[in-house]
Amino acid sequence: MTFSEELKQKTAHVEEVITGFLPEGDGFNDTVIKAMKYSFMAGGKRLRPMLMEECYHMFGGSGDAVQPFMAAIEMIHTYSLIHDDLPALDNDDLRRGRPTNHKVYGEAMAILAGDALLNYAYETAAGAFDSECNIKYAAAAMKILARKPGISGMLGGQVADVELTGSRLSEEQLHYIYENKTGALIEASMMIGTVLAGAEERYVDIMEQIASAVGIAFQIQDDILDVVGDTEVIGKPAHSDMDNGKITYVTIHGLDKAAEDVKKISEHAVELLDSLPYENKFLRELILSLISRNK
Repeated sequence: MTFSEELKQKTAHVEEVITGFLPEGDGFNDTVIKAMKYSFMAGGKRLRPMLMEECYHMFGGSGDAVQPFMAAIEMIHTYSLIHDDLPALDNDDLRRGRPTNHKVYGEAMAILAGDALLNYAYETAAGAFDSECNIKYAAAAMKILARKPGISGMLGGQVADVELTGSRLSEEQLHYIYENKTGALIEASMMIGTVLAGAEERYVDIMEQIASAVGIAFQIQDDILDVVGDTEVIGKPAHSDMDNGKITYVTIHGLDKAAEDVKKISEHAVELLDSLPYENKFLRELILSLISRNK
């Protein structure tokens, strides 16, 4: 089986797992649940839950303990996209090839749908305590899930991104935004999969370093696609960073250096992965595939 065939198969599996955790309405909350599902079911790479499950299996995890956390991380990611697209932030009209949530449901309902996804993510993850999951591992995973999307992680990166838009960013400021706004959820995904499998703390630390590199490479590639990508392929407006006055890695370093650094950073992540006494060939290929992705 080729990597692309395996990726397609695993994406379908992840899709089935995470959509199984979506809530049903009770009549009065139907609209917000429809808005939640509109964005959650819009497709996407499902990279974060996939990375989580691959790390879980690499370190010997078995059973379904990882699944509530896979759904939860994608809910958190989806909420962040809904809020990011709002007029007060990026003011985007297109996401994953469809009108953004606020364009379909209005700003108020989009805000509530994002809030609902964030809250339901923790309700979903907490379901792990009712399963056969090791309580100690589940508690450690919940701590990561609470910290990484927060003020010292994804939200912190978003705050810096909002406040510094239009400014001449230093290398340090840009790294902080990429490390947190994009990298924190990827770090959470890979760390949670590793923790739930019962891996030693030193391996959790290495997976955090790998995920940090993956997150930064992923964001730089996003910057490249914003310049050279096709709106129909990437599923969101091309040149939106430029239109919003954002300084990006490409703005500072140019396209050639950005592409070179995506390759270098991704290869560093793979080197760290290869240094472990565990192996997951698909995970290795998945990280390397970020170099050449076109959406």
